[in-house]
This record gives sequence, structure tokens and C-alpha cells, in this order.
Amino acid sequence: MPSPLYTRSFLLLCLSHALFAGSFNMMIPELPAYLSSLGGAEHKGLIIALFTITAGVSRPFSGKLADTVGRMPVMYIGTLACVICSLLYPQLAFVGGFLALRFFHGFSTGFKPTGTSAYVADIVPDGRRGEAMGTLGICLSLGASASPPLGSWLVKDFGINAMFYASAILAVMSMLILANLSETLREKQRFRWSLLKVGREDVFDPLSIPAAIVMICCYISYGVILTLVPDLSDQLGVENRGTFFTIFTLASVSTRFSAGKISDRLGRVPVLKASAWMIALAMLAFALADSKWMLYVASALFGLGNGVFSPAINAWTVDLGDPGRKGRALATMYISLEIAIGGGALLAGWFSGHISGVFYFAALSSILGWIYLMVRHKAG
Repeated sequence: MPSPLYTRSFLLLCLSHALFAGSFNMMIPELPAYLSSLGGAEHKGLIIALFTITAGVSRPFSGKLADTVGRMPVMYIGTLACVICSLLYPQLAFVGGFLALRFFHGFSTGFKPTGTSAYVADIVPDGRRGEAMGTLGICLSLGASASPPLGSWLVKDFGINAMFYASAILAVMSMLILANLSETLREKQRFRWSLLKVGREDVFDPLSIPAAIVMICCYISYGVILTLVPDLSDQLGVENRGTFFTIFTLASVSTRFSAGKISDRLGRVPVLKASAWMIALAMLAFALADSKWMLYVASALFGLGNGVFSPAINAWTVDLGDPGRKGRALATMYISLEIAIGGGALLAGWFSGHISGVFYFAALSSILGWIYLMVRHKAG
């Protein structure tokens, strides 16, 4: 009899992940305007870039700790970072303080997703890994889609600090749910400071490099989106900046579950090829958007492509990596994710006066990911 997928532990982890995603995604649409109000409009590109730098730098540590100390401590560290930063944003309401917090806040996604993905890989059947990653992604997307409109509403009716405190509450709830889970790493080690010393072998899993390359090519688009779409929404007359995230995420949710199952049956590479083209088409739609309805269409296209891409790339990373070091393999993939998002955000910030050109570049990057998969798959 096959092992069940939807166990109590898996469902609790999904709920915790949804609340975690809601915590840090809630504020994203409002941060560009908030930074401008502090006098730092020229630093908009750093809102996402600083966050991703810390997340990327922390990945080797989170991957190593997940494989030695355990999955649970790594998830706690990431969620706690959300709580602390959300509570401090109102206290450090100046440009330097805000940017410092964005840098520290990156530890949240540097740790929590690594521990969560490794935990899922431990408890789900190998033959349903894509389905499991798709389901986990749906929960993350639901949290990410519901929270930005809520954050924008809180800012409009109660002020920016209300949004920051609501973000902290969601992160606390995520931590409380984690307290109901048991550790899955079989051979745990006690923490010692020497574990924070990482070598080259802890930074990259060579077996997972193909997944990392595809992630960079296709996810530059996400950094571009996070930086430019809030301002683009204002230009096109969208009243609630969180609307994009809702449309994007609902579209993403509609494909994640089926895409994960399809990747289990047909393979990861065919699914990733299709998603690369979908993301490229979405970027072209953003480049041509001249009305809020065009923006909505582009958002839906991007959500569909992202929903197909995410479960397949996560499952492919675990497939390629060393079975005994899942945390390191996933950390490698997440490092590439942060490089892509941070690079896309910086690019968008530097060339914010040429929005269409940035979107065209993101489309080209995704097509390059498709070309790499074509060449590698043919060679393999």
C-alpha cells in the first residue's frame, strides 16, 4: 500500500508556510511608496535586492544546518526573523533603518523555505514529490495572494504601522503551528559553532547546478515584477496595489497542483520547458500593457507560468541532488533564486525609466532558460 501524502504533518506544514508567506508578502506592494515617503525613492531597487542578498548568503548555512541540526530549528529561525523585522519597521522609520531591516529580513526566506522543502522531501513518497511540492506551493501562493490586498487596506484605513504589526502576527501564528510538528532528520547533531563554518562543498551541490541555472534564467522576471509592478499599477489606475498579487497568485494556484502531478508522470524537463515560454509571454504582455486590463492579463499569464515552473523546479532539484544532503541541494537552488530575484530587482531599479525594455530583457532571459533545457536534455 503506497504511503499517504496528505498526513497531519504535511497539512500543518502547508498551513504554517501559507502564514509565513502572508507575513512577508503583505508589505511588498506598499514598500516602494513607503520608502519614497521616507525620502529614499532612488533606492527602490534595494527593497527587494537587499532582502535577496541576505537570503542568498544565508542559504549555505541553512542548508548545512538543516542536514545536521535539523529541519525544525531552521524553520524557526526563518519565521522568527519575520517577527522581529515586522515589529522593528515602525521603530526604524528612516531610510537607513528601513534598508538595514530589509537586509536582515532576508534571513526569513534564507531559512524557512529551505527547512520546509527538506521536511517535505522527508515525509512524502518519492513518486509524489512533484505533487507535494505543488500542494505546498499552492498554500504559499494562497498566503501570498490574500495578504497584499489586506496590507494595502490596512495602510489605507489604519496606516503603515498597522500593516507591519499584522505581518508580525501572521509570523507568530506560523511559529505556533510549527510547534505541533516533530523533527524528521534521523541523525541529528547538537548545535556547535563550527557548524557555521561552510566550505565550498556546503555552498553548492554540483549535481543541482542544472536546476540552479534554469532558476536564474526564469526567475529574473520575478525580481523585475516585484520592483516595477507597484508603480506600474499606479500609472495604469489600479487603486489597490495588491490586486496584481491576487490575480497572479490565483492563476498560479490553478496550475500548481496539476503541474506537479504532470511532472511526476512526464518528467520535470518537459514541464519546465513549457513554463519558460509561459513566463516569457507574460513578460512581453507586461511590456505592452497600456491599461489596467492588460496588466491583469499579464498578471494571470505570469501566475500560470510560475505555477507550472515552481513545483517542477523544486522536485527536479531534489531528484538531481545527493539523497543524503537534500538541504544542500535545495539551498543551491534557493541561492540561484535569490540571485535571480535580486538581480532582476536591481536591473529594474537602475532602468526604471525604461520599463518596457526591462520586461523585454526578462522575456529573453526566460527563453535562454528554455534553450539551456533543450541543449542539456538533448545532450543527456
